[in-house]
Amino acid sequence: MSLAVSTPASEVAPTLKLLTCNLQVGIHTSAYHHYVTRSWQHLLPHPKRRSRLDVVAGTLAGFDIVGLQEVDGGSFRSNNVNQVEYLAKRSAFDFHFQQLNRNLGQVAQHSNGLLSRLKPNRIDEHRLPGMLPGRGAIHARYGDGPDALHVFVAHLALGQRGRLRQLDYLGEIIRPLRHVVVMGDLNCTPEQLQAHPRFCQALDLNPLKPLLSYPAWQPRRALDHILLSSSLHADKPRVLEALFSDHLPVAVDIHLPTACRVSIGLTGERSAS
Repeated sequence: MSLAVSTPASEVAPTLKLLTCNLQVGIHTSAYHHYVTRSWQHLLPHPKRRSRLDVVAGTLAGFDIVGLQEVDGGSFRSNNVNQVEYLAKRSAFDFHFQQLNRNLGQVAQHSNGLLSRLKPNRIDEHRLPGMLPGRGAIHARYGDGPDALHVFVAHLALGQRGRLRQLDYLGEIIRPLRHVVVMGDLNCTPEQLQAHPRFCQALDLNPLKPLLSYPAWQPRRALDHILLSSSLHADKPRVLEALFSDHLPVAVDIHLPTACRVSIGLTGERSAS
């Protein structure tokens, strides 16, 4: 498979194409019983894992900023392949960042990831609070000053108590910011998010239509989200076809306000393909 052609940062349009994807380490899950019969793949390598990553890379190449959850940072189970780095190379992203959240040495490197056509001015890692360690968020800042764009990639806890603490934590960081994107596997429905006023007030949510993303083979719950501050306008969000994982990817195109575009340095228009 040939590499996708990278888009120079100066030619990335003011409309940014965003995607969030829980990769499930490249395991192919298409039925509930696979959680049992294919559970060994969380610890052991699989010969088709790299070819699956190549398929995923072909989809990711069509986006400007991608948030990844449940990726491996390079261990025995992934044939020592850093999946964030591999996908960035195969999709021709100019910038990538891996956040290691749970380090099991050579056995597993549980991680979040960010792929971006634009290089952030700053990256911060956050270890999210919870009953058990291993949940994190990436905070990428594009541009400087009050009109910078802030993109958070997060993977929240399964348990309600831990998840509420994590939303509180993120809400405190987001509160003073103006242009914000939060995307990832938040492990909660839109109704559960709306029931957490401190987080919603901090983000000043511009509600997007909730999309059913889990389980991928028969979606019944909206667990994967791209949340926007009210300053950012979006086209209709969409779910993509399954990329082997038990979660469907969620995508949306957002339109940046003029001051935000100036802060980032986005002045060019992407030519029609």
